[in-house]
Amino acid sequence: MIDLRSDTVTKPTPEMLKHMFAARVGDDVFNEDPTVFKLQDYAASLFNVEASLFCPSGTMTNQIALFLLSGPLTEVLLHPDSHVYQYEGGGLSFNARTSVKFIAGERGKILASDIKSAINPQDVHRPRSSVVSIENTTNRGGGACYSLQEMKEISQEARRLNLNVHMDGARLMNALIAQNIQPEKVGPLFDTISLCLSKGLGAPVGSLILGSKELIQEARRVRKVMGGGMRQVGYLAAAGLFALENNVQRLATDHQHAKMISQQLEQCSWVERIFPVETNIVIFQLQQDRTTDSFIEFLKQKKIQVLAFGPQLIRMVLHLDISSSDVQKILSAISEY
Repeated sequence: MIDLRSDTVTKPTPEMLKHMFAARVGDDVFNEDPTVFKLQDYAASLFNVEASLFCPSGTMTNQIALFLLSGPLTEVLLHPDSHVYQYEGGGLSFNARTSVKFIAGERGKILASDIKSAINPQDVHRPRSSVVSIENTTNRGGGACYSLQEMKEISQEARRLNLNVHMDGARLMNALIAQNIQPEKVGPLFDTISLCLSKGLGAPVGSLILGSKELIQEARRVRKVMGGGMRQVGYLAAAGLFALENNVQRLATDHQHAKMISQQLEQCSWVERIFPVETNIVIFQLQQDRTTDSFIEFLKQKKIQVLAFGPQLIRMVLHLDISSSDVQKILSAISEY
């Protein structure tokens, strides 16, 4: 099957597997795994921050970060389509005991100019506004990404208003490639960044939380409490290190493939609208006389898997397991529907 349901479905390449099997390992709970050290140091250096911490998932890195930056009787300012609100099981209320306030914006993005008006006044009836959280790229926004200027403005406004600022960078490297931004310019703008390794970068599992040495030391404590302490995890860290060193620039190929599919969809009368394609995600809406179930079944017969993403909505996500020949098969199937 050509699997377009998500970029989380990738399998380690033979080269990545070689690096995993050859990894030097130790007990990471004892802080003794050399490959974990190497990954964490490399990522911190890449983003020009003091430290990073390897965790099992992006949900965990988001939850740890927002636990440390918010807390009871506070609220997190975010877009209503944010992953930390939509897809993390209510973790903000469970883990950090914090509430949320929405900042609306197009395609999952917020504007710096909207932050001030979202802050609560000093009033015992309301939670204290504590942190701004953004997602880059935006999943439900169809892979939209922030420009460097937009990130700078959000960071500056948040800090001017004495708010912490977090970025859920689940597909951050896609955004940086699409916008031609160097990672070292982004790291210092945020108190914490969650960087996923198991989506377009192709590692089988794992995410990093990036921040100051002091904050990352506290993150280790919270990770332990959440059950994220791992032992000989260098085998997985080796995959993440290989991904960061080798699979970043190739993300541009996924973006090109996504645009090719979008262009094919533009020719189809049964497509109502297509979200603008900036990175590796294609979301489009079917006309009312078509159903997501029938479209998904049609593609399944062509050995192509896609995801229903809402009423009349279909999502396709490109990744390193989708070859150019696969894309041609996808284009052909779309033209036949």
